[in-house]
Amino acid sequence: MDAQPTPPESTWYDALRRQARAHPFTAAGLGIAMAAVLGLFLQSLARLVAGEGNAYVGYAAIGGAAGFAATALGAVPALVLRRVPPKVEDMMLGFAAGMMLAASAFSLLLPGLRAGERLLGGALPGAGVVVLGMALGVLLMLGLDEFTPHEHEQAGPCGPGHERCSRAWLFVFAIALHNLPEGMAIGVSFAQGDMSVGLPLTTAIALQDIPEGLAVALTLRAAGFAPSYSVLVAIASGVLEPVGALLGVGLSSGLAIAYPVGLGLAAGAMLFVVSHEVIPETHRNGHQTAATLGLMVGFALMMVLDTALG
Repeated sequence: MDAQPTPPESTWYDALRRQARAHPFTAAGLGIAMAAVLGLFLQSLARLVAGEGNAYVGYAAIGGAAGFAATALGAVPALVLRRVPPKVEDMMLGFAAGMMLAASAFSLLLPGLRAGERLLGGALPGAGVVVLGMALGVLLMLGLDEFTPHEHEQAGPCGPGHERCSRAWLFVFAIALHNLPEGMAIGVSFAQGDMSVGLPLTTAIALQDIPEGLAVALTLRAAGFAPSYSVLVAIASGVLEPVGALLGVGLSSGLAIAYPVGLGLAAGAMLFVVSHEVIPETHRNGHQTAATLGLMVGFALMMVLDTALG
């Protein structure tokens, strides 16, 4: 007797289970990262509710709102612009990548290393704690990229259940994967109320959100969506920044060791996004030189901001 064909997945959960079976190590890594994030967040939330560290939540909320406003500001010109020259767009995205790289180094990893060294009494164990946070951030983003339905302009739709989502929602999920770690970085940077860490990082992320918001809105327009709809979706994607900021401050304002771990987690997530998404996107049209120059300008500007505001 012939074997009966396997029925297709009827729900997103079925598609997710099949994806998990196909990528067991990635699924396990995502589970570990999410369990660690949830545990840190819950114990930090309990302290925030009890009144310990509440003063820093306001700073994180304002920083996240600044990222949201910058994203909205960058998206608005797409109401009248249908496109910008690909070379200019790649340079703008390279600029954003440079600022994210420098912010990860100067405003996340270096303060995390200093905090870890103070807490654990040595440079090596302090660095180990930050590396642990970086690994959690990479696992988190790798898992979300593998198990969240979304769409890339060149690679097309991917993730479990993507065929059940409209193309607009797939773009929204892809944008969310970029904005969430940026918001988390803002929140973590304010977790100790240190303006020398939080202010330059928030400024850098807000500045790079402007060209990023425009690029997102223009991508949606190029995909065939109406100008107003493209702008609204790009603006709405910025909501993930204040949400991520509150998550980040919650993660890092509880146990003392959570602060360097949280800084490493945010840095690892941002570095993953830059290497996995932004830089490849800037090189696909043959404008590597323009994109690299934009990256260098963004990196240098962030370095100056960190020196002036830190």
